[in-house]
Amino acid sequence: MDDIVRTAAQIVVIEEARAYVEAIGPTDLTDPGRLAGHLMAAETLLMRIADAFTESEPTTT
Repeated sequence: MDDIVRTAAQIVVIEEARAYVEAIGPTDLTDPGRLAGHLMAAETLLMRIADAFTESEPTTT
C-alpha cells in the first residue's frame, strides 16, 4: 500500500510542476522581482519532487 501512496504523491508533484511551468508564459527578463519569484517557486517544486522520489528509511521498532 505504501508504494501506491508514494507513486500517487510522485505523480501529483510532477503534475504540479508541469502546471506551474505551463502557467508561467512569457517572462519579462528585466523584472528582477518576478524572476526571483519564479526561482523561489521552482526551488520549492524541486525540493518537493526530490522528497517524493527519495527512498524513506525503514523504521526499526
